[in-house]
This record gives sequence, structure tokens and C-alpha cells, in this order.
Amino acid sequence: MKKNSLLLIFLLCSLLVFANNGVDPLKKQSKAARITNSLKIDGVLDETVWQVASVSDNFIQSEPKPGIEAFQKSTVKILYDDNAIYIGAKLFDSSPDSIAKQLSERDNFGNTDWFGIVIDAYQDGNNGVGFFVTPVGIQLDIKYFADGNGGNSVFSGDRNWDAVWISEANITDEGWTVEMKIPYSAIRFPAQEDQVWNVNFARSIRRNRELSFWSPIDPTQTGLLQQSGQVSGISDIKSPVRLSATPFLAVYGDLYRDKNESPKNSWGRSFTGGMDVKYGLNDAFTLDMTLIPDFGQVQFDNQILNLSPFEVRFDENRQFFTEGVELFNKGNLFYSRRVGGRPVGFFDVSGGLSDGETVIENPGETQLINATKVSGRTNGGLGIGVFNAISKNTYATIEDANSGNRREVLTNPLTNYNVLVFDQSLKNNSYVTLVNTNIWREGGGDNYEANVTGSLFSISNKKNTYAISGGAVLSQKYFTNFDNS
Repeated sequence: MKKNSLLLIFLLCSLLVFANNGVDPLKKQSKAARITNSLKIDGVLDETVWQVASVSDNFIQSEPKPGIEAFQKSTVKILYDDNAIYIGAKLFDSSPDSIAKQLSERDNFGNTDWFGIVIDAYQDGNNGVGFFVTPVGIQLDIKYFADGNGGNSVFSGDRNWDAVWISEANITDEGWTVEMKIPYSAIRFPAQEDQVWNVNFARSIRRNRELSFWSPIDPTQTGLLQQSGQVSGISDIKSPVRLSATPFLAVYGDLYRDKNESPKNSWGRSFTGGMDVKYGLNDAFTLDMTLIPDFGQVQFDNQILNLSPFEVRFDENRQFFTEGVELFNKGNLFYSRRVGGRPVGFFDVSGGLSDGETVIENPGETQLINATKVSGRTNGGLGIGVFNAISKNTYATIEDANSGNRREVLTNPLTNYNVLVFDQSLKNNSYVTLVNTNIWREGGGDNYEANVTGSLFSISNKKNTYAISGGAVLSQKYFTNFDNS
């Protein structure tokens, strides 16, 4: 009955959806212009269409002097066609030779100026994407989500998310210019004829430590997306088919040499193959799947001597488990490192040896058969996430030194991991969330199964000056061979 009551409360809260999706006269406005001819993305805004597009300017500082006009002038224009939106920006600078332009790797800006656009296509104030470029063309893209955007910081969110988009920058005598082409495959937007998106443009001048926005960002108020402006004029566009399949083959070879053995050299090898699939189910939901994944190229964990009774939590480095997981990370109930992690019976193998037996092989991780994510958000602001992964049986190999016989010991049975999330965006950067995680192991036995259910909420006032938040979590473990006597 308690579970039914919890679900009923969640469904009732879902009815409180704030779906404005229209022009707000209190927000700063911009208008996009449709084009029929293709643009050359070269960082030079010399096409005629750029001259006739409406201008977005008058940037306001957020740092170091909030509310003051930006030190340097910036102008931005937006175009679109059936395939993408195009951003053209002129970033004037009275000292072009002082523009900071350090080279760096993608998604990791160093000591450099930059320009970017933040898009909240569903206008829910909780979920959005950002695209940023430096004067030497280095890209950074990021996905924003509720309670994960770090207040007003443009770089606090899911930076593991990567989209495919094109940009070029060009330094001129007046400053520098940027051209961007952002395909609709990189943006999730409502399926409707006329689009109105919440957007903002940002610019950083490193030498002045100046950060400015087109739509002013008040650092005393929480929420980057809630303080966006709006762009209208986009109509008759559709989400493209989003499908990519990446097959892979991993080959490993090991040579072990011992001069005291015969033969001196021994070889080990393995061949593995699989595939990663990404498919857009519709305009809002995406399917991600990895089949027989191999994470041999992923960064190793640091060795830690843990003398406490508590589990050490390692960072997740596997891309499948870091990209697009903002829904599954709600409430920090899902620890992805357990999926395909160390077998539950890994440390029990040595204690079960008989006289003369030695451990020949004891895998330190389980092999995933597949992992699947389906996630997205409806027009009404309801985010839905489903995660499921299956790992196969894992065995340790033990050899009897006297007879030479070998036997296998099951260290981890076939295991299914599941996460289900419902996250309803509400008015004023508010939300209510229901999360359920589950582990099931074949055969039960001495290996426990577990289920965790959590409910979270955050309710803010219109100005985001006050908020009340809370949650409740129920964690359960099941031991099928538990002796209560």
C-alpha cells in the first residue's frame, strides 16, 4: 500500500507541469531567420544572409561587476534551415593581439577566451545543452540538468556528453569571429510546428577575468537556464533519424618470459568483438546499447589500501557509463562501477582451497554481455530513464599441484542490473523524482540481491531565492540462504 501511495503522489505531482513553450515578454528576445542556401563554415561572416539577420547584442557582465555593460562589444546572429541552426558571432576587441588563445584538448579549455550558446529547447529551466568555441577553434559541449548545473556556472554539468557539430573561429583586426553549425541531431526539441527556445550567449575575456551574457545572469540567483533569453522564428523543422553503429575488435597479446622454465617463453592472447549502437527513438528519447563491451583501453584505477570497513568509491571512466547519465545519477543511488565490477566471491576463492591447490586464474571483473540505456524527456517535462545491464557467469580456476587436475569455482553468477527513473520538471526550477535500482543474481544462494527506492523533490519560489528540498530512500538486501535460527 505504501508503494502505491508513493506512486500516486508522484503521478499527482506530474500533473503540475508548467509547459509555457511560448514567447515570454519579460525575457530578452532574439529571432532566427530561415535560409535556403548552404553556408560555408569558415569563421568568416561574409555571406549575404548574415548581413540581414537580426542582431543580439548588449552583453551584460556576470563577473567581475554583475549588471554592468560588458567591456567589449559582442553581436550574435542566428540562422536555420531544415538540418541545423547556425550561429554567427562578432566578438570585438580593442586589443586583438591580447586575445588569449591557448591550445588545449577538446572539452578542456585552458587559459583562453571563449564564446558559446546555451539552449533550453523545452523551456523547463532544468535541462539544456551548451556549445562553446575558443579563438583557435577548440570545442567544448556540455549537457545541463537539474541539481547538476552548479548554480550559474556554464561549465558545470555532464561534460562527458559529446555531440557532432561544426565550428570555426577567425581572429581579425577588430577582434575575432565565430561560425557554428549545430545539427538538430545534437538538440532535443518539442515536436511542434513553431519553436520557441530559451537561449543565452556567453563570452569570456580571460585577461580581464570578464564573463558576460546576452541575457543577464544574476550571480545571487540560482540557475543558469532560468535566466536565459528566448529565440523565436524557427518553424517547420523535424528531428532527423539519429542512428549510429560502431563495431569494434579488440586483440590482446602477452609474452611471459622466465629463463628458469621450459619453454622460457609463454604466450597469451585473446580476441573480443562487439558493437555500440545509438538510436533516436523519437524527437525526445534515445536508445544507447553496447554489446559485449571491452573496456581494456579505459584508464586504470589508482591502487588504494583500504583499512576501513567501508567500500572505496572509484570514479567512472567507461564512456558508456559517463555519457548521458544525468537522469540515472539522480539522488546518487546508482553506482555504476558495480556493473561489470569485481565478482562478489572474488575474495572467497583463496579461503576455499584444499591442501596442494593453487589459484590459477581469478578474474577481477565480470564480463558484461550487454548494457542498454533509454532516456529522454517528454514535451510535458517528464524525464524517463531506463537502464539495464547483464553480466555473465564468472569463474575462478583452481589447480591441484599433486594431480594436475583443475576445477572451476563460480565467483559471480549471471547478474542483471536495472535502474528506472521518473523525473518531473516543475515550475521555477523545481522537480520531483522517483528512482528505483535493482540487482538480481541467478540462483540466489549465498549471493545477495538488492533493491533501492528513492523519492526526491525540490520546490523553489519564482525568483529562486527560496527553496525546500528533501527525499526518502528505502534500501533492501535479500539473502536467500540466510539462516535465521
